[in-house]
Amino acid sequence: MSLLKDHVVLVTGGGSGLGLGLARHCLAEGAEVVIFEISADKVRALREEFGPDVLIVQGDVTSLADLRACREAITERYGRLDALIGAQGIFDGNVPILEMPEERLDALFEEVMRVNVKGYLLSARVFGELLRASQGALVLTTSTAAYAADGGGAVYSASKGAIRSLVGQLAFEFAPLVRVNAVAPAGIANSQLSGPRSLGLDAQKQSDIPQDAFLSMFRSLSLLQELPTPEDHGPLYAFLASRHNRIMTGQTVVADQGLLNRAVLNRG
Repeated sequence: MSLLKDHVVLVTGGGSGLGLGLARHCLAEGAEVVIFEISADKVRALREEFGPDVLIVQGDVTSLADLRACREAITERYGRLDALIGAQGIFDGNVPILEMPEERLDALFEEVMRVNVKGYLLSARVFGELLRASQGALVLTTSTAAYAADGGGAVYSASKGAIRSLVGQLAFEFAPLVRVNAVAPAGIANSQLSGPRSLGLDAQKQSDIPQDAFLSMFRSLSLLQELPTPEDHGPLYAFLASRHNRIMTGQTVVADQGLLNRAVLNRG
């Protein structure tokens, strides 16, 4: 497979879960892959898995200095960047707003919006010129929570709705040289999306939910019954990131296994 042959692709938040699955798929599609990851433990694991074939850069997507250092490393090694795939994100624990301590709401909003939205804004600014030079692509990750209630709590849903709107604005500003799109997944097997530190949930991940319970809930809502893996999303992201995509910009592709296909959730 060679959808991304002769492409240099950066995956932010690529240390686990969706981001790692996407990085693996891009590598299989022939790309030169760069992974940007904040966790030192995950960076060590990435280097063990990929060795020198993949450029691993440790940093925080909310840090301008870290993103600039990543840009310098990419320029030094490859001299260009053809696509940026944004996969970082944190959850809000799906805590109803009336059950949330009032004094923690401000910190929760700042934490979730900083990673989920500001991280993409800074990435677009820092890597935008490289993407314009290569006539490349920016592919972000939103969620079905941007389209329907109960995909997360109020703050997470607000952040994912903001990303959906951001895609349209960036596509407008970066046209005609850079294609900007997003993918909105629903449930993902072995999701490593963690909770917020502001609610004391940073040690919890979505994958901690018992698999049988999560799968039962997923199948009760979705038309397609197989819970997709991170790698299953790879072909969609890879196409949007590639030069083969000559027709789409400013779009969010809803990858929901039919979750939103019907207004009534009860088949009876």
